[in-house]
Amino acid sequence: MKKGAVDRSEGGGEEAAAAEEEEEEWASSGKLYEAYNELHGLAQEFETPFEAPAVLVVGHQTDGKSALVEALMGFQFNHVGGGTKTRRPITLHMKYNPTCELPWCRLVSDADPAVAHFKSLAEIQAYIEAENMRLESDPCQFSEKEIIIKIEYKYCPNLTMIDTPGLIIPAPGRKNRILQGQARAVEALVRAKMQHKEFIILCLEDCSDWSNATTRRAVMQIDPELSRTVIVSTKLDTKIPQFSRSSDVEVFLKPPVCMLDGCLLGDSPFFTSVPSGRVGPGHEAVYRSNEEFKKAISLRELEDVASLEEKLGRSLSKEERSRIGVSSLRLFLEELLQKRYLESVPLIIPLLEKEFRSTTRKLSDVNKELSNLDEVKLKEKGRAFHDSLLTKLSLLLKGTVVAPPDKFGETLQDERTSGGTFIGTDGLQFPHKMMPNAGMRLYGGAQYHRAMAEFRLVVGGVKCPPITREEIVNACGVEDIHDGTNYSRTACVIAVAKARDTFEPFLHQLGFRLLYILKRLLPISVYLLQKDGEYLSSHEVFLRRVEIAFNNFAEVTERACRDKCMEDLVSTTRYVTWSLHNKNRAGLRQFLDSFSGTEHSSNGNSTCLGGLQESSFGSNDNKHERLKTDLKPNHGTQGVDSNSCSPLVETRLVDLLDSTLWNRRLAPSSERIVFALVHQIFHGIKEHFLVSTELKFNCFLLMPVVDKLPALLREDLESAFEDDLDNIFDITQLRHSLGQCKRDLEIELKRIQRLKEKFREINQQLNSHQIWPKRISTVKPRC
Repeated sequence: MKKGAVDRSEGGGEEAAAAEEEEEEWASSGKLYEAYNELHGLAQEFETPFEAPAVLVVGHQTDGKSALVEALMGFQFNHVGGGTKTRRPITLHMKYNPTCELPWCRLVSDADPAVAHFKSLAEIQAYIEAENMRLESDPCQFSEKEIIIKIEYKYCPNLTMIDTPGLIIPAPGRKNRILQGQARAVEALVRAKMQHKEFIILCLEDCSDWSNATTRRAVMQIDPELSRTVIVSTKLDTKIPQFSRSSDVEVFLKPPVCMLDGCLLGDSPFFTSVPSGRVGPGHEAVYRSNEEFKKAISLRELEDVASLEEKLGRSLSKEERSRIGVSSLRLFLEELLQKRYLESVPLIIPLLEKEFRSTTRKLSDVNKELSNLDEVKLKEKGRAFHDSLLTKLSLLLKGTVVAPPDKFGETLQDERTSGGTFIGTDGLQFPHKMMPNAGMRLYGGAQYHRAMAEFRLVVGGVKCPPITREEIVNACGVEDIHDGTNYSRTACVIAVAKARDTFEPFLHQLGFRLLYILKRLLPISVYLLQKDGEYLSSHEVFLRRVEIAFNNFAEVTERACRDKCMEDLVSTTRYVTWSLHNKNRAGLRQFLDSFSGTEHSSNGNSTCLGGLQESSFGSNDNKHERLKTDLKPNHGTQGVDSNSCSPLVETRLVDLLDSTLWNRRLAPSSERIVFALVHQIFHGIKEHFLVSTELKFNCFLLMPVVDKLPALLREDLESAFEDDLDNIFDITQLRHSLGQCKRDLEIELKRIQRLKEKFREINQQLNSHQIWPKRISTVKPRC
């Protein structure tokens, strides 16, 4: 007779049948847990889109998080104490195995997740401590990559638990910036883990007042209704003595809905205590074995129940008793997770089928890539990619909605942040809200047009900078043949200097902004190529060369265009041509007429001086037309004697020469004339600058992308093909990487196929009622 067999003829038939049924149930359940553990490992290794149910432990530092995990496991393995003792999430695939008298642990390799090495508890603890020390000196401080440990033990529950780093509440102030940065990193890591909908969140709270939501604050940001959250109040043995009245204990054990709202899993919180002390042979150890540690946990539960009953003055109800102690929490989590496992089995199979088809397709593509690694086919692929890229670039400039604006579009504020702003000499920016389409997320040709419209609006609103009397006097200088003053030259000197200093920065800002917009076309085009399946994903060297060629073309073209605009600005501000700079002569004449009216009150005098002004500031009129005008009778001055006007005109001419040529004392009249001329010249330069700059950027920056870029890229491509085809496509490295990718996909395909068969078998057994948990309690959330 085999060891452990039962003789049914000796009255042990019923016991033997029960034992056999329990053994079959344990074996069948073991298949279920093993399949889900492998599924979880597959999801972690290959980033597959499915997740196995698991318990995610979340709490602050010193909440007793790692100690509670050890108590649930039935043995100690981690470094427990104050401060940050967990810097990488630790995934524990626990499996009940009554034949394992000691914990049988395997550590999954970081290099090859398919390999798990047998490790002792001391070796696992040393590995975790070494990882913590490594990350403590690392700039990131924490890592999202999980430490995966598979454990079989006679005291282990059938659970998958993930122990996360403890949340931190740092003190304010600049001196605590390092700790504040660590707190943000930990919270981001924990939040990312809580995003998985299949995870049950075990939320640990170390408080005696449920109004204080320390850990719940972080948990409810992801699970606001607490519909997949189990709340545990740790360190119950330290809280019981704090209550002086039984009513306080009643509220603590059964908090009202107003304090603990939401659809809480398990209807109410759990309360646990873990005895202090470590297991080991040393003199500092409290327990010599894990058996003693487990007995201490059970004894602690009994003491907590007795203390609560003493405080309440009554016995705990069955429902209250089911919420006290590590064993009650362990039973609840095991049944809850087992229920989730069974519910998820029919849903996992279609996901595995889909992933199997996706992996098969990827493997087929890799095999096709390997078969196409010859010169002729690579050249054809390169040329096809070249044509497709140019098509996408042209499409983006003409306008399209294929690329999502929320991903690739930019508002005007975003564009200014990355591409620079239009800022004049006064240092002020044009309010972005006053620009049309400022809040819209644009790209391509629409973004180019908006930037050019902003340039026109900003530069068009620029006014002539203020002119000081010192600038006027300094601009007068001394002529090479006389020491008189020439206020027309003075006005020209001031105007061109002001215009050059004002408009040159705008030219550089426009070039930088439009170059930024053009460079953004490439990543958007790549997205469109990927979407249409025309992207060469495995040829990084080739793609990098195309990117460099495009960016170089954009930079060289922008620089050449800006140089052309700069030449135009230099010529416009170097020599004043009155037909170009004095566009608004009527406005200037009106100003001078009003000026002469203030100086001379009589109509006759005004008329005579007006004629003088007509001859002085209208010098660039057509002489023939002016002569015909002079020969015509002036009907407006018939009542004025020409003989009497002539001496007056000569007198005024002498006065004008005295104030503008022979006298260096800057009179108000001379100052006003200079101001008028400077503003007039500045306005003419601005109009010419606006028109010519926009035209040149359209002709010499935008249009070359359409008519010159194709030829340049094709020339660069053919040159690369002729010079070194092997390096441009990096055929040797590509063949090696594709081979490695093929091997990985084949391994993944085999694992998915094996999992498919396991879950199909489990599903068939479930349908035939061969697997069903012995104790499945209906776990209802409190709503």
